[in-house]
Formats: sequence, C-alpha cells, structure tokens
Amino acid sequence: MKGTGGKVTASPPRTIAGLLTRAARNHPDAGLDYCRGGASAPYISQRYPELLRQAGEILAALRSRGLVTQDRVVLCLEHPGEFLTAFWACVLGGFVPCPLAPVHGDPERWTAQLRHVDRLLDAPLIVTSASLAAGLPRVDGVRVSTLESLYGHEPATESHEADPEDTAVLVLTSGSTGNSKAVELTHANLLASMAGKNGCHRLTPADTTLNWISFDHVAALLECHLLPMYVGCRQLHVEAAVILGDPLEFPRLMSRHGVTMTFTPNFLLGLLNSSDIGAETFDLGRVRHIISGGEAVVVATGRAFLDRFAPHGLAPDALWPAFGMTETCAGSVYSRGFPQTDAHAEFANLGAPVERLSIRIADERDRALPEGTVGELQLCGPMISPGYHNDARATADSRTADGWFRSGDLGRVDEGRLTLVGRSKDSVIVNGVNYFSHDIEAVLEQLEGVAGSYVAAFPTRPAGSDTEHLVIAFHPAPEATAPGDETHLCRVLAAVRSTTVMHWGFRPALILPLPKDAFPKTSLGKIQRALMRRRLEAGAYDEAVREVAEVSLRRLGGHTPPEGETERVLTEIYAELFDTDPGSISVHANFFDLGGTSLDILRLRSKVAGRLDAHGLQIIHVLTAPTVRMLAAKLAGDAQPDAWTYDPVVPMQLTGEKTPLFCVHPGVGEVLVFVNLAQYFVGDRPFYALRARGFNEGEKPFTSFEEMVDTYVAAIRERQPHGPYAVAGYSFGGAVAFEIAKVLEAAGERVDFVGSFNLPPHIKYRMDELDFVETAVNLAFFLGLIDRKHSLDLPERLRALPREEQSARLIDIAPSDRIAELDLDPQKFSAWAQLADGLTDLGRGYEPSGRVRSMSVFYAVPLRGSKEDWLRDELRRWDEHTTGANRYVDVPGEHYTLMGPRHVAAFQAILRRELDLSMGDAEEQR
Repeated sequence: MKGTGGKVTASPPRTIAGLLTRAARNHPDAGLDYCRGGASAPYISQRYPELLRQAGEILAALRSRGLVTQDRVVLCLEHPGEFLTAFWACVLGGFVPCPLAPVHGDPERWTAQLRHVDRLLDAPLIVTSASLAAGLPRVDGVRVSTLESLYGHEPATESHEADPEDTAVLVLTSGSTGNSKAVELTHANLLASMAGKNGCHRLTPADTTLNWISFDHVAALLECHLLPMYVGCRQLHVEAAVILGDPLEFPRLMSRHGVTMTFTPNFLLGLLNSSDIGAETFDLGRVRHIISGGEAVVVATGRAFLDRFAPHGLAPDALWPAFGMTETCAGSVYSRGFPQTDAHAEFANLGAPVERLSIRIADERDRALPEGTVGELQLCGPMISPGYHNDARATADSRTADGWFRSGDLGRVDEGRLTLVGRSKDSVIVNGVNYFSHDIEAVLEQLEGVAGSYVAAFPTRPAGSDTEHLVIAFHPAPEATAPGDETHLCRVLAAVRSTTVMHWGFRPALILPLPKDAFPKTSLGKIQRALMRRRLEAGAYDEAVREVAEVSLRRLGGHTPPEGETERVLTEIYAELFDTDPGSISVHANFFDLGGTSLDILRLRSKVAGRLDAHGLQIIHVLTAPTVRMLAAKLAGDAQPDAWTYDPVVPMQLTGEKTPLFCVHPGVGEVLVFVNLAQYFVGDRPFYALRARGFNEGEKPFTSFEEMVDTYVAAIRERQPHGPYAVAGYSFGGAVAFEIAKVLEAAGERVDFVGSFNLPPHIKYRMDELDFVETAVNLAFFLGLIDRKHSLDLPERLRALPREEQSARLIDIAPSDRIAELDLDPQKFSAWAQLADGLTDLGRGYEPSGRVRSMSVFYAVPLRGSKEDWLRDELRRWDEHTTGANRYVDVPGEHYTLMGPRHVAAFQAILRRELDLSMGDAEEQR
C-alpha cells in the first residue's frame, strides 16, 4: 500500500497512517510478536509490511460494506493481533476506530454499554470476533461484523489522505455504562505526543518493547504500540491474564526477549515484591526503563522492586514514574530521577513534562500559583485532545477561559517536578483501574438498610500501600440501628461488602456506618468526599472504625489464636484473602462470615495448594469446614471418618432467628451458585443448600427422582424436624423443591414457601433435548469454561467422538486459569458431566402431579424466546399444581445470570421480601 496521498516520500508523516507505511518501508524485518502464553510459550510474528498488507485486506472489506471517511468503527477485540490489524485498517481508510472492552458475565450491563456507545458514536459499525459476537446482546439498530468475515479480500492499495486535524481515534473514558465519554485524539495530537515521548524515551530501531495492558487503555495503544512503531523497533504483546495469573511472567518475558522498555501500574510492582522467586534467575540487563503510570508510585514499593531485581541486572534508575491521561495522549510527564529525587517522600514525584507540553498549578479562578503551592494541575500543548465526541458541554467544562485543559488532579510543582497530592474529581484508583464513586454509590443505595443519598465511596491510602483502598461510608436506615440489636447492622455491613466485591471484584478496606451529620454536603446536596477523606485520615472517624471492628469480632465469636503450622498458614491465607492482619483471624471465624465469596473459595484452594502442598482440597470441604480449625483438621486427616460421608445439606450461613431456607441445586448438582446469595441472609435466616450425591469418591448417584426427593426430605427434617418450612430450587431444583414440599405436606407438615427460580413444572421436554454431549457442553458453559458461541456450536462437532474425548476437547478449549481455579482435568470433568447427565436422566422420566398450597415463581429471561412468552406459556402452568394463588415475581438477569455478581444484590432483596411475605404469620407467632 502506498503512503498517505498515494506517494512514498521521505518527509515526516502528516498523519499516523504514515507511521505504519514508514515502518514497513524502512524497517521491514521489525514488527510485532504476539505471545498467547508466558515466556516459555511460542509466539506469532507479524512484521510491519505484513501488518500493512493484512490491514489493507480488512480495509478493502470495510469499504465493500459502504464505510466512508470519518465513519466510526468500534473495535471489540480481545487478542492484540486481532485488534491492531483492525485498528490499522480503520486508520488507513480514514475511519475512526474506538476500542471497546467486552463486558463478561453481565448481559444487562453489556446491553446498556452497547446502547450508550451506539448512541454516542452515531450508530458505528462494531467489529468483533466470532466468539464474542455470539455473546453480544441483541440491541436494535446495532451493526456488527465479525473480524473473520473481513479477511479474504484483495488488499486495498490506496489509503486515505487525512488532514492532521482529523480525529484519528476515539477512546472511551472510564465510567458507568451510561456516562462514559469519547475522547477525540487527532493525528496531530498523536504525532506531537510521539515526538514528545521519544524526546524522553530515546528509543531506536534496536529496542524491544513489551506490552501486557489491554487496548482499551490508552497507554497500551500509544506508549506500547505507536511509540515503538514511530522509531521502527520490535514490540512484544502478551495478554493481561498471563501477567495477572503469574506476575513473575513479567520479568521472565523481559529476560527471554531482551526487552528494553515496558509499562506497568504500581500494583504489579507490589505483587512482584511479594512473589516467591526461589532459585529462578532473570537477565534484565537490557531493560532501560519501566514506565509506571495509571496510579501513584509508592516510593517504598518502587525501591523494593529495584532492589529485589538488582541482582538480576535491573538498573537502579530503571523505574520511571509517569503521569498521563487519555486527553494528554497517555504519558506526558516523566520522572527520570527515581528514587534519588524522592528522598523521604511517600509517593514518587512525576518529573517534568515532555517537549512542547506546558503545565501549571492553578487556583479556583484558574490563576497560576507559585512553586510549592497546591492547586489544580492544568496542561496546554499540541498533544492535548480537542474535546469529547458529541459532548459540547463536557468539552467546554474541561477547558479554562484561556484554553488550558483541566486535569481534575490536585498537585504542586517543586523545582520543575510535578507531584500529585489528590484528585478534585471523584474516583478511586485500585490496581491501576479507575472506578467512579457515584457508580459504586448508586448500587449500594439500593440495598435494604442503607439510607438513600447518604452513601460515600472515596479512596484512602494507608502508609506503604501499593494502591489506593476503598472506603464506603453510609448512614444506616432506622431498621439497621435498633438499640441493643447488632443483627441488622451486621447484615447491612455484610451486604455492602458482598455487593462491592461482586460488582467490582475487590472488597472495601473500611465500611463505616455514620450519622447523617457526618456527611458534609454542598448547597446542592452533593457529598464532599474529599473532605470526608481528610477527616478519616485525620482520625475523625476512629470511633466508628473501632465500633465496626468490635461488632465484627463479637459476631465472629471472639478470637482464638492458631495452634500448629497448618492453622498458622491458614490464618495467613485467610488474612491475605480478606486483606487484614493475620493476628485478627480467629481459628473459629467462618470463611463466609469473613466475607468469602465463590471466587474466594477458588483462590483459597489455589493458595492452600501452593503453601501447604495440599492439592486435594475440594469446594465442598470449604463449604462444610469453613473455619481455620475445621479446615486444618480436614487437611491433616484428623476429622472423624464419618464426618465427611455424604450429607446433602450444606450450611451456607447459620445466623438469624427466622425459618431456615433450603435451596435445591440446579441440574449440575453442585451448590457453589448459592454462595454469594447466602451472604445476604446474615442475621436474617439460616440458609442451607442441598447438594446432589455422587461427587465424592465411592458415592453412588441417585437412581430415581423419588430416591433423591426422599433423601433430601430426610436430611431437611434432621435439621428442622417440624414446619413451617421454606424450600426453593434453582432451575432443575425447582421441580425437586416442589416434590419435597408435597412429601412434607403429605406428612402433615406446613410448607409456607415453595420457590422456583425460573423453572416451569414440565421439564421433560427440556430433559429430552439433552443427551450427554449437550449436558457436558452446558456444564462447561455454566462453569465458564467456554463461551456462548461454543455452547451452540460444539454439540454437533463433539457428538461423534467417544465420551472421554468429548470431555478432553472441552478441557482443551477452556482457559487454563479457569481450569486451575476449579481443579479440573478431563477425568474430573467427565465424572461431573456424567453426574449431571444422571440428574438429567432422572428428569426425563419426571411428570409433575399433585398439588401444594402455593408457589412463588421467580422468572428471568429464559434460555430461548421472550420473557413474556416464557411466563405465559410455561411458568404459569404452576397454577395447575397448587390449591391457592401463586405469586409470579419478575427478577433481573437471564437464566444463567439471575444470581450472578451483577444481579444477586437485587435478587436477594426480592427473594427475602417474598420469604417474609410468605412466612410472616408463622414467624410472628414464634
């Protein structure tokens, strides 16, 4: 392909398209290497001329679909090689690419994001992979093309001659699904930025760069792709999961590939400092600088990192703290004096701006302040974005009257070096990821026991911490503060913690119930979070911190220290999982009372295997032996032999005075799906789950539906001899719960609540659709081993293979980290699939008969068809099997996600409300 304008010249590029054509012409032996695994894995090479040719192929296909100059193209592509090839096709065609990260495991949030992006970017074309396209929510009007369908054309030979002031790329800011902005970066912005960056970096064609950040982050695209292309050097790209799964892959990759420049947020340095290197060695002598941005660099963390890897050849000045934003084309201020210029400081200074970028510290009237004075950081220069696409108000608000860009960060300048001291905008940066306070608050305000408009999410950073920590302050609703009763408060604390973990993947460092007058507000009612942070760090909330700690300790039953090495190591593991001091973990504290989620169980098993060389720990062992002492006894083999025999009842949480709830497993037989739901029942009512027989070695699966029901009824009555009872079931378990209720009522017992979570009474037709391979594929999808596309395509492809090979193929396709989390191999997966197939077989012969008093039917989006048809044609047939009126309750989410991380907080509130309604009379008489 010819350069921009169709003619190859030696003059400097006018647009970034010229960077690729120049690199292909002048550095044909250099280019990109894509590594799908760690340092020992093979990699795929794509030289710059090959990238140009393949981009031309996709460009021809996009033009054939009618795209014209300045059309927006959303790139939803997770693999670096796919993304970058499609990115350059857009650039060469004069289209405007916009990276978009997919939202996994939350169809509603994904739908909202797609609708927002479609509206914001004026109905762009979405280019994605076939596997991601299969999971895209259906959004009216959204245009989608798979990348695979764009290959095979004759490469375009002419590229578009853009104007330097044309928008080259749009980058979405962080934010909720409905309010992210699209930052416009022009060709002129990007070229000025590359020149400024390399004035500091001094990269040459002899360098090798490493990137592991996904391309929805501006640093990956600019710092780690355009910059090495600007000088024509080799660039290595690896997917983020490789590094996050094993941080030591970062130095391994640098060592193997002779990396000279790379980028990482500070939190990875902390992970590397705590990693066990053992006798492993690295060759880091070629590393010239590691840019660290995205969050503040903790001086102690950075020094420890440099010291730890100095014996492996890492230079003492290799770490460069940096500052940049999407609006400044990523890195724009660099410190090349760390750590010498940071003596006695907690956070590293950020150095000086690149050439042609000016910075100033300004007061509230945008007047420049002298050195050493704290104010807002403002910037001006040719690499600053002209504004936000389709958002004139945000663009105007981001500029001062004299044209400087408002960063929203508070800082000062000392001897020409920038130091940030806080943010005037409201967000929290955890492990390099920016979370907006109002997004967190909006979800937590919906929780029962939390007073509306009195929730504040703000950061704090304890001394020596590698990243910011989240603080949640809330005012408890009146029912959560009954005098002398801590039960309600404990439940709200647990709900706030669990909801935060499940929505954002990390737990708050502090959760503080505060009086209303502790929430300073502006005249417009906005909570002043920065002021609350200052008060917290000044000790104003110490009493609330102490009271919460005391309440939690009382609830956990006091403190008993560990005895023996196994208990000591387990308390350390619990402390790491829950980000607390090992000395605060009692050996009798329940894993789930401490805040353990289903994901934490998987992390616990991994840590136990690594620290105690105990690889046989099963999920059920954690569920039934959740304290340090009980788990240590299990690992040591000291438990009584009959303590681990089959018991269908798994206690998920045991506090609360109300009638217990017994929930029956779905068709996969396991009860892990209920772990997160049970968290919300703390202090309310005990929550038990019923687990199928056949998981443990030597256990025989049930041979009939009746045997299963009778076994569960006997186990329930052993825990609760007499009614009134509350039973429910998820999917397949809904039919089992109905039969359990029939048996109990026939015995003269009262069953006041029978719940079905999205299952109609007639399941035979669905069971008849599921042969072994369909069941195995559904199990793999349920466990997150395969995506939706595979779940639809694989049954026909696998059906002709022997069963053992079917399971092996499914395990081969699955992500290795997920396989490790679940401790699966082909044999274990095959055994689980056979158990699930056995349950399916029991359902093939099931025909509902008889009646119970009433049902509560919770309905979500079904596997097929519309929600309305599902309710009308299938679920309402429960009316044929009750003597009284049924309740049909709409719940958010889809069949497989209604109890997932995004929906469990809403689902639990609805479920507990329905339980209270059904059980009210009986519980008032107790």
